[in-house]
Amino acid sequence: MKYTTLPDTDIKVSKICLGTMTWGNQNTESQGHAQMDAAFEKGVNFFDTAELYPVPAEAKTSGRTSEIIGSWFKKSNNRSKVVLASKIAGPGDYTAHIRTNGFVKGIKDAVEKELKRLQTDYIDLFQLHWPERSTNMFGIRDYNHNPSDPWKDNFKKILQVLEEVIKEGKVRHVGLSNEKAWGTMRYLEESKQHDLPRMITIQNAYSLLNRIFEGDTAEVAMRENIKLLAYSPLAFGVLSGKYIKGTAADNARLKLFPRFARYSSEQSTEAAKAYLKLAEENNLSLAKMSLAFVTQQPFVLSNIIGATSLEQLDENIDSINVELDKDLLAKINDIHARIPNPAP
Repeated sequence: MKYTTLPDTDIKVSKICLGTMTWGNQNTESQGHAQMDAAFEKGVNFFDTAELYPVPAEAKTSGRTSEIIGSWFKKSNNRSKVVLASKIAGPGDYTAHIRTNGFVKGIKDAVEKELKRLQTDYIDLFQLHWPERSTNMFGIRDYNHNPSDPWKDNFKKILQVLEEVIKEGKVRHVGLSNEKAWGTMRYLEESKQHDLPRMITIQNAYSLLNRIFEGDTAEVAMRENIKLLAYSPLAFGVLSGKYIKGTAADNARLKLFPRFARYSSEQSTEAAKAYLKLAEENNLSLAKMSLAFVTQQPFVLSNIIGATSLEQLDENIDSINVELDKDLLAKINDIHARIPNPAP
């Protein structure tokens, strides 16, 4: 395994992070435990969860993923050896079963409930799952201003509440998720001006089919040292090649939840086929090539992988040993230039 450190800390984290959002829905508790055992044995010490997991978010399953992690901590006694990240759900109808009062009033409630589910007394990295304001995220390509957006400028208030839970020892560091360049810089400026906790990471989608982060946000990441935690690096499994080849299992995400079509457009399929051909020409699986591409980007802190089987998990973790050379990267960029960001 390869390691790095959380920005501006001495906390060592693996370059591969274990994503957990299938546990409690697609995966059972015992399967989740088996994945944590296998990943930990391979050197993965960084786990990511969220209060709304598993996905899709439903009232009957909300928090179940974190409960599975908590029972593993209790059984394995490995809490002190794992860097644990979680997230507070953003506002909206999708999460009305969790809360409806936004981040400011919800932070302390979210932290307390996650600590209980996770059977721990601290969270290493606590992230805002998505912005409160109306902006382009979750597959929306461009920003269109909504003059009727009821959003309030809560950047400072949110950081002040986060400072309280940090001082209480319940959270060590804070980060963002599904955020844009403007929102990221606003948080950084509020932190600087008012001596408040600094956001140190940003967890956004990033893959061969979605390189939107390479726009303004990559410059922010490099110049401000707020590094990317890349999620969906295999684009809901599309970049494993299993849907193209017709080998997807019955419990594959897009078979169970076909409405998750973010990476299934005609252009995405065309790009995925081109990347598959390129990977095979270079004696690589599409999954390993796709994951290696993400991991070796200079703005990426850690690559969040997910799996529904131990075989998938092993392949995903083993991608850490793949290094793409300049010629292969140039060919990847040729495809990207021809079919840029088909799944924003």
